[in-house]
Amino acid sequence: MAYRGGGRGGRGGGDRDRGDQRPPFGHSGGGGGGRSGSFVWPPPATTPRPVPAQYPVRPMGYRAPMVLPHQVAYGPPAAVYRAPAPAPATPPVSFSPAPPAAQVTIRAPPASASPAPSSSAPSPRQLVAPASSSAPSAAALAKEVEKKLFVSETALAPSAAAASAAVAAAQGAPASDAEDAADVDLAPVSKKGLAHPARPGLGTVGKSVMIRANHFLVDVADNNLFHYDVSINPESKSRATNREVLNELIKLHGRTALGGKLPAYDGRKSLYTAGALPFESEEFVVTLVDPEKKEKERAEREYKITIRIAGRTDMYHLHQFLRGRQRDMPQETIQVLDVVLRESPSWNYVTVSRSFFSTNFGHRGDIGEGLECWRGYYQSLRPTQMGLSLNIDISATSFFKPVTVIKFVEEFLNIRDTSRPLSDRDRVKIKKALRGVRIETSHQPDQIRRYKITGITPIPMSQLIFPIDEMGTRQTVVQYFWDKYNYRLKYGSWPCLQAGSDSRPVYLPMEVCKIVEGQRYSKKLNDKQVTNILRATCKRPQEREQSIRDMVLHNKYAEDKFAQEFGIKVTNDLVSVPARVLPPPMLRYHDSGREKTCAPSVGQWNMINKKMINGGTIDNWTCLNFSRMRPEEVQRFCMDLTHMCNATGMSVNPRPFVEVKSAAPNHIENALRDVHRRATQMLAQQGTGNQLQLLIVILPDVSGSYGKIKRVCETEIGIVSQCCLPRHASRPNKQYLENVALKINVKVGGRNTVLERAFVRNGIPFVSEVPTIIFGADVTHPPPGEDSASSIAAVVASMDWPEITKYRGLVSAQPHRQEIIEDLFTVSKDPQKGHNVNGGMIRELLIAFRRKTNRRPERIIFYRDGVSEGQFSHVLLHEMDAIRKACASLEEGYLPPVTFVVVQKRHHTRLFPEVHGRRDLTDKSGNILPGTVVDQKICHPTEFDFYLCSHAGIQGTSRPTHYHVLYDENHFTADALQSLTNNLCYTYARCTRAVSVVPPAYYAHLAAFRARYYVEGESSDGGSTPGSSGQAVAREGPVEVRQLPKIKDNVKDVMFYC
Repeated sequence: MAYRGGGRGGRGGGDRDRGDQRPPFGHSGGGGGGRSGSFVWPPPATTPRPVPAQYPVRPMGYRAPMVLPHQVAYGPPAAVYRAPAPAPATPPVSFSPAPPAAQVTIRAPPASASPAPSSSAPSPRQLVAPASSSAPSAAALAKEVEKKLFVSETALAPSAAAASAAVAAAQGAPASDAEDAADVDLAPVSKKGLAHPARPGLGTVGKSVMIRANHFLVDVADNNLFHYDVSINPESKSRATNREVLNELIKLHGRTALGGKLPAYDGRKSLYTAGALPFESEEFVVTLVDPEKKEKERAEREYKITIRIAGRTDMYHLHQFLRGRQRDMPQETIQVLDVVLRESPSWNYVTVSRSFFSTNFGHRGDIGEGLECWRGYYQSLRPTQMGLSLNIDISATSFFKPVTVIKFVEEFLNIRDTSRPLSDRDRVKIKKALRGVRIETSHQPDQIRRYKITGITPIPMSQLIFPIDEMGTRQTVVQYFWDKYNYRLKYGSWPCLQAGSDSRPVYLPMEVCKIVEGQRYSKKLNDKQVTNILRATCKRPQEREQSIRDMVLHNKYAEDKFAQEFGIKVTNDLVSVPARVLPPPMLRYHDSGREKTCAPSVGQWNMINKKMINGGTIDNWTCLNFSRMRPEEVQRFCMDLTHMCNATGMSVNPRPFVEVKSAAPNHIENALRDVHRRATQMLAQQGTGNQLQLLIVILPDVSGSYGKIKRVCETEIGIVSQCCLPRHASRPNKQYLENVALKINVKVGGRNTVLERAFVRNGIPFVSEVPTIIFGADVTHPPPGEDSASSIAAVVASMDWPEITKYRGLVSAQPHRQEIIEDLFTVSKDPQKGHNVNGGMIRELLIAFRRKTNRRPERIIFYRDGVSEGQFSHVLLHEMDAIRKACASLEEGYLPPVTFVVVQKRHHTRLFPEVHGRRDLTDKSGNILPGTVVDQKICHPTEFDFYLCSHAGIQGTSRPTHYHVLYDENHFTADALQSLTNNLCYTYARCTRAVSVVPPAYYAHLAAFRARYYVEGESSDGGSTPGSSGQAVAREGPVEVRQLPKIKDNVKDVMFYC
């Protein structure tokens, strides 16, 4: 099928009518027009159009060639390939495959090969494959395209070399160098997955500034690196034990059998050396004192170690990659060097993932409930445009205090009277907190034994009887300790710790056990602990930068014997990076306000003299109070809030529709249902057929009810609610009321503000020119310790165009800790009719966009939050496939171009102003200015990524967001994507500040977070979800995915998650 006309230039002209605040676009051709009548999508002729199960799932299966996004080798079922008819005056767009590549040797195009798209250049959609004399079948064409895809893809992609040539030119390298970089035979892209697009050049918009980043340049000698496989028998799961064994081996045989080499060891199976060992395979035997068993017998243990060659690598491919001459990252080489730089700290400090912690790094702070905060540093070796870089940041995390278990339990449960037995609920909480923790016993003065806790006994130790000999003689634990050790136990009413297995348990009274120092607490911290840890670690930029400098000097990389062995040098200075400060967008407010537009200043603005651009109307509302606020206080708060809503541009009935009531916090569900019932009855009597539009809820004074209120309102009775804390509602200030009004407006379908450029023809590049839908997606996982709770995926999508401010949100439960979103596209069987039914979140949102705008999306921008670098290819492959299938299921040949951008907040790059304290370079908190963007030096050598600090700091050091483009059929320029992302950060509905993460990704996070309340309320022990009140029990083993309750349609239609 031909693509809808009206790509870049296919819109009608005419005067702009400001009545509905959007320019009238011509409705040319195809199925995309804005018909005024009703429509059905998918069109009736193709409904239902099943997507066959035999989609080819291959690593490269759904990648469109970079330059021709719509000539996609999508397999025969998805699109019908036709040889185009003789070209008319304006050539129609066809889905013919790209002609086969003539040659296999691929040369990088010159650096100027990917200019910014100009209006005169033909859009990719206007390119047509030449007609062949005899049209082959669709299946044959698809097969042919698939065969050529790998080659043509590499040929058509803007090459890495071209990108690096452009970067070299922009950075002022000599022209000859730039030409050399471009004129190289480009190594082909790996077949492991889709190749990520090359950087389209550097951005130029904004005011140029210099900043510093916590990256340290690394220089590596040109060594041959050898990888050896290590197997230790008997096997140990402990990296520390493995290291002890290997250290003993190096002491004994380092100078002889190992040829004087100093190997780096990862603590598991891999050993690395600079230069070869004198053998290919060798066995060694060492004897070690078992650190877990310090008593005389069985203290020594023999280990057999086999070392055999596994491979070798040199620095050539790494240098080629860093220069942009090869697309594949030599991951193994980087990993070897990373292991080398981690070797010394792994011996000296406690290792947690990529961070190292020690009590030597400063004061250990008590954060409450038996835990303390240790300081440390994060270290990671990264390939960047400037070469290899060591990213170093200060960090802090929670550890168990090295105290007796009795003291830990007293603090953890806040117990004052230790003579009382523990309740079942408390016992479960302790079991979850202490499972896997190592303890040492103190009841035998001559020997200390160490154990790992596996559980807690269900009965007190005064009642716990166990066999003490082979005759079957049984004793209580209390009696046994008195008889055997002459030790009188004091806490007989408390349970015992259990070590060993269930079949051969070891019972240990809590009072004889002490927690071994240096064990991280990996469960979720409660709000108070998080506050304490932030208070201890939150540092202004100047302090943080100095702490990082001090840490690098303390680490003495120049004296590190492993770094010397492998020829690695690390500079001691933070790298200076060229950056740009993007201008803030102008924001549009309603014409009836005194100020119709607003220019944000340093990332913020206010609502003074402004009115919301589309104020919502609320005729029917009421309030329900669960706090101890007096009725007159509640009335005054409601009056103040409705007054603020009306003052800022909404139209709210000042009188509640149903009488405002107060209810006890233990009758929340009944009170909510009662309000709904009364409102429904009154509306029925009036015969209006409407429903209660808003319920204001004043929360109980004690936290723990928010989740239940939201679950009942949104999934059971279908009311949009606004919860307020009693401490704010009893003394509301103007700013608080203004913020609540902003939230209420979007919850009833209004808009707060819009980018002014949205009302200008082609005002927002890549968005204004054709109907564009912007998606945000995120997956929230249960906290550590929740072994079976489902992960929750959320997808939001913009429902208005060209304004791009309203987002509809959908949520779905999926298997525990699965990162790929399962329900983007689904095919299920209709139980009655037996045929396949297409569904899924992407499809539902595309249909909703069409219903709201009367247009189908002709461009998709997909911001995906929460994906780590190791998962890039996996997530891209599956989720792009789902997006493609969802589009193809709606209309034959419907393949809008997609740009897929990963949004990362969990990284350790920090940016600092070049001169601290200069007003023109910093915001009030001393951080870099909002809008600061970096796409040079510390970014990926060849791919399209950038760091953007879009927000003004409040406290501590701002964390920029890292955006990495994994797929781009829209061919964004660097400036276009950076500016669009920064501008969108000013459209977040809940405050008058630019936010740190692009709003669609932020909203997806909020929606996923909200859905967690639906399944867990406020539950989960030990604070696994916000506002924990600890009602869950420890679950064993994986369980089936528990489906989320369905959100009512009237709630789903608005931004209920705000």
